[in-house]
This record gives sequence, C-alpha cells and structure tokens, in this order.
Amino acid sequence: MMLTLENLSKHFGGVRAVDDVSLTIREGEIFGLIGPNGSGKSTTVNLITGLYAPTTGRVMLDGYDLTTMAQHERTAMGVARTFQNIRLFGNLTVAENLWVAQNGHEQRRAHFLSRWFRAGGERGADIDELLEFSRLLSKRDVPASALSFGEMRRLEMARALASNPRVLLLDEPAAGASLEDGQLLAERIRAVQGRGVTVLLIEHMMELVMGITDRIAVLNFGGKIAEGTPAEIQRNDDVRSAYLGSKHKNEELAHA
Repeated sequence: MMLTLENLSKHFGGVRAVDDVSLTIREGEIFGLIGPNGSGKSTTVNLITGLYAPTTGRVMLDGYDLTTMAQHERTAMGVARTFQNIRLFGNLTVAENLWVAQNGHEQRRAHFLSRWFRAGGERGADIDELLEFSRLLSKRDVPASALSFGEMRRLEMARALASNPRVLLLDEPAAGASLEDGQLLAERIRAVQGRGVTVLLIEHMMELVMGITDRIAVLNFGGKIAEGTPAEIQRNDDVRSAYLGSKHKNEELAHA
C-alpha cells in the first residue's frame, strides 16, 4: 500500500466536484486516472497535493495522514506534481529552472537528488544528470521559452523530480503533445517508474494511458465508476457509455 484516498469529497457549494472517492495506489505502479472534462480528476490531484482541503475524507501516504498538511509539508513527505498549464520561468535557462526548483524545496536542499540517481549508494546526482535523464542535457543553457512544447513538458516533469519524490502526479502531461512527443513521454514515465517512483497519471490521450498504466480508475461527475486493468477498462460498458459516450470515442478506446 502506498497512496490511499479514503472516501474523499470536495464540494463547491452545491457542486460535488469529487464525491466519496476511494483509491489505493500501490507502491511502484503507474496508476491512471481518466474521465471526461469536469469529472473531478484535477480536483482529486489538488486534494492529494494540498491545494484544496477536502470537504470529507482523508489522504494517506503509507499510513501517514496528509489531509491537514500544507503543500510544502506534503512535498517533504515525497509527493510531487506537474500542472496542466506549463509553469516554467521562460526567461531562465533550462538548468536555471531546475536550480530554482532545487532550492525551492528548503527541507530537502541538502539532499537534492541524493537518492534519485544513487548508484549502489555511493554517489548523488546533479542537475546535469537530471537533464540527461529527461533528454534535455543539450538544451542546458537554452532559455526555457525557446524549447519545443514537448521539451517544456519534459522540463516540467524534471522540475517535479527535483524534489526527489516517492509519488509523482502528472496532470495531463501529454496535452498538446505530438505523437512523437507522446512516445518519448511514455518512455520517460516508464523510466521514472523504473527508478522506484510511484506515478499517478491523469491524461486524455487514451493510447498513452492504455499503453503504460498498470491499473486505471475512471471518474464521472465526481464519482468513481470503474477501476481495473487497462484491458478491463476497455471492456467496461459503464466506461463506454458514461465516459466516452460517442461512437468515435468508443472506437478510440477499443483501439487504444
């Protein structure tokens, strides 16, 4: 057991953005969270990371209750995220963006990436190693604003990894990405998993979700309507009718 949501709800007035959602994300897996726009995916991420306080329910990490912790405290516990909208410093170089991310995590400043790239427990890592891992080393001194869209997405993920997370929440990392960028992103997400990081992936690109996740949960109108392996989700009639709806979208899911 790793990250657990217990009967989690978030109400905005009469709107139940997240409604009694329970999930258990196991250590080391890539877990997909999908659903139509407005289904509660990003709100769920905001509840996990502390941007929102829940109306009811709890967020647990290995038995520790994160529910009342501040965002920086959750980061210190090993929870990191990316956002749908890219939040880079465009006037800074790629390396400088990572330096800012490194020094923004004050409680971990002395241990930046000390475990992330450790080889046999003998060495730590620096920004260049993280850039190499993210396939961005050749762009080290390039302003972030000059990167391609796909490169910006990878830099966003690299900034999240700068906090040396145990759990990485990716909020629509393939939004606006080309097919080639999506394939490279899938490769990098698998590599992150290979480093022992648990990944929660929120994504609309069905080919990406179905291709790399171990399990998937589906939200609709704030509630969980299905959970299972990618194959089980593709066969689920409730998912087809409530989440995808149209014939075109059903065909997309079937061939993902």
